[in-house]
Order: sequence, then structure tokens, then C-alpha cells
Amino acid sequence: MTEPIQNNPLYPIVNPKSIAFFGASNRFTAMGTNQLRSLKLLGFEGTIYPIHPQEDPVLDLKAYQDVMDLPEVPDLAVIALPTSMVPETLEKCGRKGIRRAIITSGGFKEKGGQGIDLEKKLIGIAEQYGIRFLGPNCIGVANPYHHFNVTFLPFTGKSGFIGFASQSGSFITQMFDYLAEFGLGFSTGISVGNEANIDLVDCMEYLAACPHTKVIGLYIEAIRRGRAFIETARRIVGHKPIVAYYAGGSEAGKRAGLSHTGALAGPDRLYEGVFKQSGIIRANAMTELFDICWVLGSCPQARGNRTAILTHSGGPGANAADACNRLGLELIDFSKETIEKIAPFVPHTGSLNNPVDLTFNKNPLAYFDAIPKALMADPKADILLIYLMLPDQPLRRAFGQMGVPEDQIQDQINQYIDELVKSVMKLPETHEKPVIGFSFRSQTDKLVRVLQSKGFPVFPSPERAAKAMAALVQYRYLCERAAKGATP
Repeated sequence: MTEPIQNNPLYPIVNPKSIAFFGASNRFTAMGTNQLRSLKLLGFEGTIYPIHPQEDPVLDLKAYQDVMDLPEVPDLAVIALPTSMVPETLEKCGRKGIRRAIITSGGFKEKGGQGIDLEKKLIGIAEQYGIRFLGPNCIGVANPYHHFNVTFLPFTGKSGFIGFASQSGSFITQMFDYLAEFGLGFSTGISVGNEANIDLVDCMEYLAACPHTKVIGLYIEAIRRGRAFIETARRIVGHKPIVAYYAGGSEAGKRAGLSHTGALAGPDRLYEGVFKQSGIIRANAMTELFDICWVLGSCPQARGNRTAILTHSGGPGANAADACNRLGLELIDFSKETIEKIAPFVPHTGSLNNPVDLTFNKNPLAYFDAIPKALMADPKADILLIYLMLPDQPLRRAFGQMGVPEDQIQDQINQYIDELVKSVMKLPETHEKPVIGFSFRSQTDKLVRVLQSKGFPVFPSPERAAKAMAALVQYRYLCERAAKGATP
């Protein structure tokens, strides 16, 4: 069991009620100014105290010349100052009684030389005053549930279930718009930077206890506390999946990581072993990481790898079958009862085999309701992969030919799509099996957009869908191993 989230050192950093802000001004090109603007734009409901020696107000907020002048002890200090000023500022925060900080300033260990000594000085000051801090050289934290975003880019999306900790700050902010494209949000994004005080292990513990987080994602360039990392992950994966992308396995990756955060990366095979020992699902790309997080957080757990595929086009069906087969997903032979159920809806030019191929979809309601219900009811089917395509123009023509007035067609289309969406959304809930979609048209079709907005996973290719499905199966295996007390 994880400890209460309030006991985690990250809790006041991710959920502060009051903030001392260093480095923000009325100069809009400054890093700190952009961070403060992001905080205000998301509607942070706590108290913000800009600290500036000359300017008052700062972005319409009353500013203070010195942190010692503040009327209270804030929960958190955000420091975005020139490198040389950071140690003295952190020391002042310590004397004021502030015990949590985010240090976005760079120029420390990752730069070598004097930067290494300055980072050691920060660590010493933190130990002296009992301060826990993120960074240095990080981008900050975003927590939509707390209206808290101190990254330099504004966030206007929605909250969600993916908790993400990253040794690259950029991936925190790039996640904002990327997830929004698929109707997704996140619970918390944490940039750890150089990990001088708080590291990925602390982040995993926090996200494991976070009630809004269903799945944990990690971007890794190096693991600093190997044993603690493995032991912590093992405790977590039985009740909450962890997905990681490691970028330090190649020589180029090692060099980039060292100059980025001062991380000393290890051989790829070593990290492969660490992930296997930890029970962590490894992603081979950042897009893959978020794909896997998507299905793990939105789908019922897979009972096995036996797959049914439904399509109304031969090519996409063959493509999906090939992608599934390459990843060890078994395409089942349907029972006689299942074939009898779907036969009335499949034309003679189609196929009753797996993949089911209608060749032409005369009855969309059957495609999204009766047929998938029959496939899901087959006791041999563990997962359903469905090809989704419902172009707007043919629908408009169909309603027009039925005599629907032009000014009412769009409303009729919307109602029709809503009915189809309801049918699809009921499938995983009714049968307690994963249902995953793919569509080469993706956001072009309103059906896909609406499904994604409701949390239903629809991927832009069968390969990405199959990879995510394979991760669902892998996580089932990991949970079974964890339940038996075995090493994942």
C-alpha cells in the first residue's frame, strides 16, 4: 500500500495554496513572466506573491521586494532567476520558512564545471533547512485538477487520468496539445530536471497515491536510484500500470542526456532488464507511450490475447490482422453460434471469417451494434478491434434522399452519430472486454471525434492500435504475476 498522498514531499509542490514567485516581471519575454502568466491563465485559486526588487505590481499582482516581507509563509517558491542568484534565493526561502520549491533556472550540473559546484550548494542549503525541491533545470509542474500550471506554455485543455513524470521538461508542455488532439487530458505533469533533490522515484510514489491518476508515464534518460526505482515500481504495478520510454540507450542518446540534465545513461539492455524486473511496460516512442497509457487508463483489463477484428474494407482488415499477428495477438476462429448471429448482416461479397469484412456497410447501426455484440459474446474473444469510418458526405446525401430538409440534415446526422456512439460505448462496459478502434481518417470523421471526446480509444493506424492492445495483454500478465508475489 502507498502512503497517504499528503505525506509525499511532492504534495505541496503539486497542490500549493500559496506561492512566492521569483523571476517574473512585466517584461513579457522573461521565462518567469511566462510561467506566471500560465499560472494566472489556468485560474489558480491560491495566493501568488511576486518577488521583484523594483517592479510593483507584477502582472497586476502586488509584488514584494524581498521574500522576508511576505505576510505569510507560502507553501511553495518558484524560482526562475539567473543561475548565480539561485543559491542565495533558496537560502532566503529557507530562512523565511518555505519548505518546497521549483527551480526552473538552468546552468547547473548539466553544464559541468562551476555548475556542478552550484548544484552541490543548492543541495546543501536544502538539507540545512529541510527543503524539498524540483530541479534545477526543470520546466515546472502542471496539475489541471488544482488549476496549477507553472510551465512557460499555457494550458487550456481538460484534466484526465495520465500522470506523467519526465526528465525532459519539453515533453510536459508538448503533452498538452498532443493529448488534446485525441480528446485526452492528464492528471499531473512533473518535470524533474536534474533531480538534485526530488527524482523519478518520488514522482512514482506521488502518482501512485494520486486519486486522479489511473496510469503512470515516465520519460527517462537515466535512473539514479536503481534499487529504489525497481522496488517502488514493483509495489505500484499491481494496482496501477507504469509505462516508460528510455531515450539513453544509443550513443547519441547518452551524449544528449548528459548535456540535457547531466544524466549518465546506461546500455539499452540494462534498462530493458530494469523495466522487466520492475513490471514496467516499455514504450519505444513517446507517441507509443501515450497510446499505451490511453488504453490502460480507459479499457477493461484484457483476459487474454485472443482477438476479433471487424471491418468493412478488406485492406484495413488485412493490415490489422497482420499488425496483430506480429505482436502475438491471436486471431480467433468464431464459433458456429457467432457466425449464425452475424451472417444476416454480412453481404455475400463479404467475409464471415476473422477479420469480419462487410465490404460495404449498408446498415451502419448493425455494424456498430448487432455485429460487435455478437463478436464480443463469443467466449473465445478477449479483445475487439474495429475499423471506424463514417464520412459526412454520404450521410448528408442519404438524409437528403430520404427527404430531410437541408436545414435539418446536420441535426439528423448529429442524432444518428450519437446513437452509434452510444452503441459503441456500451460494448466494453456490457461485456467487460476491451474494444479499440482505428481509422485512417481519424479526426476527419465526426464519429471518431465524438468517440474520442468520450474517452473511447481510436488510433490513426492498426499498427498503433495493435501495439496498445499488446500492452493491455502484457499488463494482465504483470498483474497476475504480482498477485502471486512473483517478480514481474
